[in-house]
Amino acid sequence: MQKFTQMVAVAAPMDMSNIDTDQIIPKQFLLAVDRKGFGKHLFHGWRYLDAAETQPNPDFVLNRADYKDAAFIVARDNFGNGSSREHAPWALLDYGIRAVIASSFADIFYNNSLRNGLLLVKLTPEEIEEIFEWLGANPGGKIDVNLETDTVTVGEKCYHFTLDEFRRHCILEGLDAIDLTLKHEEDIARFEAARPSWMDSGLK
Repeated sequence: MQKFTQMVAVAAPMDMSNIDTDQIIPKQFLLAVDRKGFGKHLFHGWRYLDAAETQPNPDFVLNRADYKDAAFIVARDNFGNGSSREHAPWALLDYGIRAVIASSFADIFYNNSLRNGLLLVKLTPEEIEEIFEWLGANPGGKIDVNLETDTVTVGEKCYHFTLDEFRRHCILEGLDAIDLTLKHEEDIARFEAARPSWMDSGLK
């Protein structure tokens, strides 16, 4: 899992609520179980005018020149609602989105995202409104998301957010569930070495 400590990057405004996981990565692209390759289908129904993905929609924010290098998305309430598909954070990360800033997130999407290293920043609706206003006045503007200080800096304003300490540690260090297990590899090896042989008889 890629670490996230601090990043200054373009933030793409998606000024809407209830952006669901089927909009993030439609069901027809869920056949693969590898995490790579989903970015090209991110927001398929909004990014393209055709099913073959050959005609980009010029009105969609990520297709605009100002936002082609966006690493952050700013949205409103209930981002990631809908089905529980883990492919949604996979698609966002594979595209290059490192953080989503919104006033609320769907619970399952929230857990899936943090487990995969996609930082989710929850701010108040009033703070989100201020950020949209700044982005509207500064198309393609860059903002600073800093997990070490738990802050988002937009123009001259600094907003504070919170994240539970365990998830914060995992994202700062780039530790997924496998990495966390491997940190105890020596303890696991000692346990297995001391395990009575008769306990393994049923596994042969």
